[in-house]
Amino acid sequence: METDALTPALLRTLRETQPYPVVSVTVPTHRREPDNAQDAVRLRNLVAEAERRLDSDETVSRQARIDIKTQLDQAVAEVDLRHTLDGLVILANPGEHQIWYLPRRVPERVVLSDTYLTRNLVAAKAMDRPYWILAVAADRATLWHGSGESVREHNRNGFPKVMEPEVQDVQREERVGDSASTFRDEQIHRFLREVDAALSAVLAAEPRPLYLVGLAPALALLEEVGTVERDVAGKVLNGGLLNGPAHVLYRELEAGIGEFHRKEAARTIDRLVAARGRRTFAAGLDEVREAAQEGRAALVAVEENFQQTVRVDQGHLVPVDPAEPGSAPSEDGVREDIVDEIVEAALDSGAEVVFVPGDALAGHNRIAADLRY
Repeated sequence: METDALTPALLRTLRETQPYPVVSVTVPTHRREPDNAQDAVRLRNLVAEAERRLDSDETVSRQARIDIKTQLDQAVAEVDLRHTLDGLVILANPGEHQIWYLPRRVPERVVLSDTYLTRNLVAAKAMDRPYWILAVAADRATLWHGSGESVREHNRNGFPKVMEPEVQDVQREERVGDSASTFRDEQIHRFLREVDAALSAVLAAEPRPLYLVGLAPALALLEEVGTVERDVAGKVLNGGLLNGPAHVLYRELEAGIGEFHRKEAARTIDRLVAARGRRTFAAGLDEVREAAQEGRAALVAVEENFQQTVRVDQGHLVPVDPAEPGSAPSEDGVREDIVDEIVEAALDSGAEVVFVPGDALAGHNRIAADLRY
């Protein structure tokens, strides 16, 4: 699965406490040759490490050990290393396994616990900036979910929607003087109100930027009868994309998505400048982590490719070079995915998280926050 499949409902399920152990394996991967040649070996080594830890844990029953090993072996067989991104996460328990391909680098890690490790999934989804696309005509509407360059049709929540044919009431026309065109207009308005209501429910459950695709008359009618059209991130005036295909939809929207992200980054920087003036500003890993964990961060801004290994020393985060002796993730106090941990904590507390271009926060140690208080 890719990050656009990580719905709030699924994330809640992944975070539920389960009978010990459930296993999380995170593997850094590569998109291109020759770097990806090492991915298969690294994956096998980490799964072997997970199996060794299962074998050495006396609290794990024999049956659970066998079942989880079977799930891990099946996951390894299913992983397609020809189409990996920047990180791979395998989650396994005695009954199932999941494979996640992430557009964000993850550390090498094996975790046995009573909950899955989700911070890398959450941070990768936030960085990949998921969005919705509504393609609409007067009698049909399709909804698409996008994440980065990946676009797929959304076939739930009543979508795709098609206007049901109705038998025209001739007696009613004769009685009140309706014309066929008036009757048709009423049908279209009613249909678009239904589309607006269904889309509003989707956006309430999973807020994302919304892009609209359709001919100008259809979009104008949607605005007239509904509410969602008024706060869209962008529009494409093209009436031939109700059925995609997905790659064409993305190509048509690519420029608009890029412009939206540039404006969002500029808005974020302006907001941080204002926060400094109000003295509700935090910068650097230590300050932002503390604010996120305490629920004081209203907005957290992170440079897109910022990831830092740290050592926790007397409650403070000290950046370390992963190549230095004693800085391996297995060492006490070393945290290789501290940025992802901060992003997850911020989102959990209701903060907005925005990824900005590299060097945009160079003067603030690559990460900053606007505080609630």
